[in-house]
Amino acid sequence: MNTIHLKTNGNLNNYTCTNPKGQSINIGNDGTSVGPMESVLMAMAGCSTIDIVLILEKMKQDIVDIEVKVEGDRAEDHPKVYAKIRAHYTIYGNVKENKAADAIRMSVEKYCSVAKMLDKSAEITTTFDIKSK
Repeated sequence: MNTIHLKTNGNLNNYTCTNPKGQSINIGNDGTSVGPMESVLMAMAGCSTIDIVLILEKMKQDIVDIEVKVEGDRAEDHPKVYAKIRAHYTIYGNVKENKAADAIRMSVEKYCSVAKMLDKSAEITTTFDIKSK
């Protein structure tokens, strides 16, 4: 079971969310913190990236760094869930293109639990490039 504790930060539009290990992020709608829906995209970025790195390492690929840019378009009507999500991965190292494509596909379509939750409402597309570092 996962447990998160949320408390206000002195105003009712800014909150600290903390996990049992004491790690936290600020969430709110006051323009000074991460918005709740932005945190969903961050969760997908983190979840899929962790998977991709693990998969590429198991494939014996020489990955030295990775970046991801995730963009989401929300539905016009409430509850304004994400309707389309685009993720672009930049992989640094000596990685074969077909291995990178396989790792990204396996993560987003099978292993990343955040992406699997989001694909119930959103069309998720991915692109990538490989660069040496």
